[in-house]
Amino acid sequence: MSKFQDLINSDQPVLIDFFATWCGPCQTLAPIIKDVKKNFGDDLKVLKVDIDKNQSLASKLQIKGVPTMILYQNGKQVWRQSGVVPASQLEAIIRDKTK
Repeated sequence: MSKFQDLINSDQPVLIDFFATWCGPCQTLAPIIKDVKKNFGDDLKVLKVDIDKNQSLASKLQIKGVPTMILYQNGKQVWRQSGVVPASQLEAIIRDKTK
């Protein structure tokens, strides 16, 4: 868990995508997140967390469904949402929440 804290304790926004390999909406979201990361470049860190392989982290963060995205900045959760979000909306949310 300390490694997770190190990852989110950053001035750089960190978007975490909690997913499962068997989840259809997660597969829909994957290329959207890839495009968003490409558009933000080094201004955004993206981490993908497989909830089946990281059950303790998913449980600690109360991930109840997938996909769930959580945006962190400076170690604080600034946004969280479950489900698929269009790329343009996701980019606007990230810009708004990390000013």
